[in-house]
Amino acid sequence: MLDQPMLMLGLGMILLIAGFCLAGPYITGNDPLTVNMAERLQPPSLQYPLGTDHLGRCMFTRLAEGAKVTLGITVLVVITVAAIGIPLGLWTGYARGRLDALVMRFLDGIMALPEFILAISITGFLGPNLFNLMIAVVAVKWISYARITRSIVLSEREKEYVLAAKVGGCSTWKILYRHLLPQIISPVLVLASLDIGKVILAISALSYLGLGAQPPTPEWGAMLNEGRTYFQSAPQLMLLPGTAILIVVMSCNMVSDGLRERLDVKNGSR
Repeated sequence: MLDQPMLMLGLGMILLIAGFCLAGPYITGNDPLTVNMAERLQPPSLQYPLGTDHLGRCMFTRLAEGAKVTLGITVLVVITVAAIGIPLGLWTGYARGRLDALVMRFLDGIMALPEFILAISITGFLGPNLFNLMIAVVAVKWISYARITRSIVLSEREKEYVLAAKVGGCSTWKILYRHLLPQIISPVLVLASLDIGKVILAISALSYLGLGAQPPTPEWGAMLNEGRTYFQSAPQLMLLPGTAILIVVMSCNMVSDGLRERLDVKNGSR
């Protein structure tokens, strides 16, 4: 991994962000939900390293707690979409036939709609909260995992090692999970690392529109929405969560690029 500076830099930044999430609330000792109007819009100080918001809450602590909410939901979403898309792509790509044609036409119909607009529609229908937000993002994100898995299975299913496994009496499930599943791990890892940044942007955007986290939950997109009114008088209320989103997304993209280069080199050497 030392020969991949982009990957190392991205991982290092992610580790720093994780440390900030874990240690942030204990550094200041401030409650991210406690309202103190006497301390509203305070500049940075020893007690409030990044100042306070319009309700006198510590921005440093709220950013750390918001990272837990935003990143925690993002990880759950990526794991869920992979758990849905990978098995479905494996099965339809290997079985082919009517099931494959039906599923692919269904996916084509969903992909004809813009992902973000579809997520807004689902969240608006279900109601604005974090759980419904997760459902909406999962509903539009699992498709890419199913399609990339299916495409790899289609290219691998006629190769000699799969045919040999069939002749040797391997069951369908054994062929799928012992022989075909390892072939999709590398591209799925790259897709997942890239998707983390996209999911963070989607969650933050939906929360900014009021469809995700609700006050007083500290979530980066919701914090952007709360600071919008005070942008001219206190721009840091938007700049701080916006910068946090930018740093995390950039870190995930660097990890994705580094993984793609490393895995491509590894596959080429094989």
